[in-house]
Amino acid sequence: MNAAYIEKFLPLYQRAAILTVRIGIEGIFLAILIGLLCAIILYEKIPVIRQVVMVYVEISRNTPLLVQLFFIYYGLPKVGVRLSPEICGVIGLAFLGGSYMAEAFRSGLEGVENIQRESAYSLGMNRFQTMRYVILPQAVSTSIPAFIANIIFLLKETSVFSAISLMDLMFTAKDLIGLYYKTTESLTLLVVFYLMILLPVSILGAIVERRMRYAGFGS
Repeated sequence: MNAAYIEKFLPLYQRAAILTVRIGIEGIFLAILIGLLCAIILYEKIPVIRQVVMVYVEISRNTPLLVQLFFIYYGLPKVGVRLSPEICGVIGLAFLGGSYMAEAFRSGLEGVENIQRESAYSLGMNRFQTMRYVILPQAVSTSIPAFIANIIFLLKETSVFSAISLMDLMFTAKDLIGLYYKTTESLTLLVVFYLMILLPVSILGAIVERRMRYAGFGS
């Protein structure tokens, strides 16, 4: 291990990690919103829109993120839509993550017993209030394990952003290997930074899941 090499290029990895995390957060935030909306549409069985959502989920889950990024970054300019690599990364992550989040939330919604809805109606709640105050809180709490797993999965998927010239962690590692042939040092830094990003998410997810279970949700 070349300590001088690691010290020299550590700031480069730090900047790449910040970019990776920022795009990851933005994409995952949008994925959560898309997933929640799609899950509610599927749960409520809204005509026509439900079929559109089902098509989107199948397309998104059955195509690799790399192919989706190529379509957004290289394909859309053919029809006059040009986006920066960062925006393409966020859109690609949101498009892929939305379908996974939708399935996670949908399973949580369907896990809530119908008697909960009927009881809310009997108390005078309307459809919106029932969803907001009764069904959705229980569905979200039972979806926590799948929710955290999807976040970790999407953060790891950011490793393909290098294919659209984003200076993320993977791009930085490959670029330095090609320039200096320091494979061991470059990959070691890559692994360390990904662990620094993903381990806290995994630990926090386990804590949240355990607290939810102790509170009586998700059991």
